[in-house]
Amino acid sequence: MKRRQLLRYVGASAIATTAVPFVSQFQPVWGQSKDSLLVQYLGHTAFLFTGGGVKILANPFRTIGCTAGYQLPKVAADLVIISSRLWDEGAAENLPGNPKILYEPGVYEINGLRIQGVEIAHDRKGGKQFGMNVAWRWTQGGLRVVHLGGAAAPISIEQKILLGSPDLALIPVGGGRKAYSAEEAKQAMNTLNPRVMIPTHYLTSAADKKTCDLSPVDDFLGLVKEMNIRQINDNQLRLRSSDLPKSGTVIRVLNYNKALKG
Repeated sequence: MKRRQLLRYVGASAIATTAVPFVSQFQPVWGQSKDSLLVQYLGHTAFLFTGGGVKILANPFRTIGCTAGYQLPKVAADLVIISSRLWDEGAAENLPGNPKILYEPGVYEINGLRIQGVEIAHDRKGGKQFGMNVAWRWTQGGLRVVHLGGAAAPISIEQKILLGSPDLALIPVGGGRKAYSAEEAKQAMNTLNPRVMIPTHYLTSAADKKTCDLSPVDDFLGLVKEMNIRQINDNQLRLRSSDLPKSGTVIRVLNYNKALKG
């Protein structure tokens, strides 16, 4: 079976102005708060977002190259969003259950959850080298979320308007040929001005340094050392609207070791 067939595409192939409804319904997650969001780091740019009775899995991958040392993020989710279809960044086959999968830009409505995918080039050549990356924006658990995936191009005025003013932004920082360098990530963070920023897509001890052209997160943290930075000794973080700073951006670094094999 071709890989494209494994990604069950739902919606329009370009940014649409009307929502596309799904027939199936999400089942509520019992005991889950509707005014908070649990963010779990699963390695590279893969995260699980749980809140408002919905589980959203972003960017599951195959364990090759930069993700070779991670556990496969085969976790149950209602919706899977893919930013890139490179296999170490967006391989959604064999996931448990029967989640809906989105991997192209557009505006979608899934039983009251509105989510939008915005194209940003996955390289510094207008997408000619690695194609287009999809940045995702949605509101969950009372928080406005933007996940930039593996963006490598600067955020344009039009893209900024589409992405809005996030409470939480997940921004790649590791550089290489397919994502922001530390300096470019800082610029993207300043453009979006999120209240909370979580770095993604950087070199970890799980990666094969011979094949992975990323820099460690410390390169980015060194550029923003004057900011409110907290390194969390866990791979998950619960956020509530009441916890957000009234102004400025705070940076939270999740512990990737909790997502590694063994």
